[in-house]
Amino acid sequence: MFVSIMPKIRKITDSKTSQTTLRRGTLYVVATPIGNLEDITLRAIRILKEADLIAAEDTRHTRKLLTHFSISTPTISYYKEKEQERTAVIIGKLHEGLNVALVSDAGTPGISDPGSILVQNALTEDIRVEPIPGPSSLTAALSVAGIHDNTFVFLGFAPSRKKQRQDLLLSLSQEKKHLVFFEAPHRLHSFLQDCLAILGDRQLFWCRELTKIHEELTRDSLSAVIAQCKDKKIKGESVFIIAGASDASEISDIKINELLAAYKRSDEKTLKDAVQSITKEYNLSRSSVYKQALKVWGKT
Repeated sequence: MFVSIMPKIRKITDSKTSQTTLRRGTLYVVATPIGNLEDITLRAIRILKEADLIAAEDTRHTRKLLTHFSISTPTISYYKEKEQERTAVIIGKLHEGLNVALVSDAGTPGISDPGSILVQNALTEDIRVEPIPGPSSLTAALSVAGIHDNTFVFLGFAPSRKKQRQDLLLSLSQEKKHLVFFEAPHRLHSFLQDCLAILGDRQLFWCRELTKIHEELTRDSLSAVIAQCKDKKIKGESVFIIAGASDASEISDIKINELLAAYKRSDEKTLKDAVQSITKEYNLSRSSVYKQALKVWGKT
């Protein structure tokens, strides 16, 4: 649904030429609550009220928030499948002098939510982009994770396709920083199973339904969390913080076989390349790893 509204008069007069031109509007990137509505900032409420237009990931979802705070600003949908198309429309509105507030369904736009394309285009068009910081499931989870060194790699949602997801995890198997993922409830089990198979039984911090009534914060091993989730229907999106790879160079034969099997399944490496990667990473004998690889590849 497209919104037709008249821009407020925002003009700049050149004192030398006395010519008046319409000033570009500002794109505000507004963080909204991830669950508890009390988490919204006073500044976010003011911007949402003062903006000419609100670009929302889902206008029906955002309308609940706006109604709660008595905000009547017009809205336009801006969801993933329509990002390119709606970006052109919104950029046009900004050029007309309208101020636009960008919001996602929850949290901060552009962080695993629609928004980055619009921001990139606005910057290219020399349009002012202003952040209105606030709630984020990423920072909320990290704040209670108790990570001592404060280092992590944020990866958003893992690929939905199994092979692509496994390829990603393989590339991260020796990353020593903590790995932070978002995950949808219907992919949670397959994601955790792949993590266990490729990364090993690492420590995990699982945040579910952050700031909501049924918030759950779980610290345990990957295998224990998988056992807890077995035969359960999980609701709500999750944040997973997985411990980084250990500094220890020792690796069991079982783990070597798991890595070789994962490489074979993904087609990422040939037998020779897989052997080279593992022997180099763990300072192992090439001949012993090669013998195991032959069995995994079915060449013995």
